[in-house]
Amino acid sequence: MKDIKEILKERILILDGAMGTMLQRYKFTEEDFRGERFKDYEHPLQGNNDLLSLTQPEAIAEVHRKYFAAGADIVETNTFSGTTIAMADYYMEDLVYELNYESARIAKMVADEFTQKEPNKPRFVAGSIGPTNKTASMSPDVNDPGYRAVSFDELRIAYKQQVEALLDGGSDILLVETIFDTLNAKAALFAIEEVKEERNIEVPIMVSGTITDASGRTLSGQTAEAFLISICHIPILSVGFNCALGANQLVPHLEVIASKSEHAVSAHPNAGLPNAFGEYDETPEQMAEQIKEYAEKGLVNIVGGCCGTTPEHITAIAEVVGNFAPRQF
Repeated sequence: MKDIKEILKERILILDGAMGTMLQRYKFTEEDFRGERFKDYEHPLQGNNDLLSLTQPEAIAEVHRKYFAAGADIVETNTFSGTTIAMADYYMEDLVYELNYESARIAKMVADEFTQKEPNKPRFVAGSIGPTNKTASMSPDVNDPGYRAVSFDELRIAYKQQVEALLDGGSDILLVETIFDTLNAKAALFAIEEVKEERNIEVPIMVSGTITDASGRTLSGQTAEAFLISICHIPILSVGFNCALGANQLVPHLEVIASKSEHAVSAHPNAGLPNAFGEYDETPEQMAEQIKEYAEKGLVNIVGGCCGTTPEHITAIAEVVGNFAPRQF
């Protein structure tokens, strides 16, 4: 299979859109989340989307197929919450290896189907590594600023378990995404380096932060440039931003990292900002028009969608950026 670094020099690659948005269309009930295997589980499971890789694997495969058919080169595994830290909410820490392994296996199976049909357009699987629901840089308790809900070491151990399973299941790339706290991301990147060294392998790493407000900072207070500096000592494939903002609001932050990074640059924004009901209103055409600006300005190498995006959004984005050369790096 052609090396992804070579392909990035030739054209802008397309990442998939939102998994959660697509799964909402199925209107899965508590019983659907449980399936046969967890029908007597003592805790509520509805909302644990990662679990659907075990209880509704066909639905997960179907979502991947729709995104590849829409034009995606890379799909993300259904593992955004696939750490013991995040799974503790559902008392499912013991399932972490299996959840990640199965999610990667399903995505890889679908990717191989499409690569066989179109060998000139290889499809890749990015193991999705989310930020967890705890932050290592800040206290969750306003009355105790020194308190931390999680340590660097706890994060490193949790991420390492996830990384090993994602690789065993067939992930081609590891995507550390939606980073709101760079210390969490550093724990993930440290864990990845440990696994690479132990297994004597190389694996492309994508890093994607999230700018959480109009001041242009991550939740832990870093500007785009500071975020880039914090992670640039790690050998990565790409750096970029996703979530939190719509495509328009991301432009100035992408300009900063595109001008200063020697890596590929990625962007997968939301379909605009959420409305009063927490829904995303931006149409595929509106979003594609905004992402066109990224390509016109030569800012990006990888584009896709986050919250609220669908295969229709990905098709529109793929059509628009297909006419532009990728950013040189």
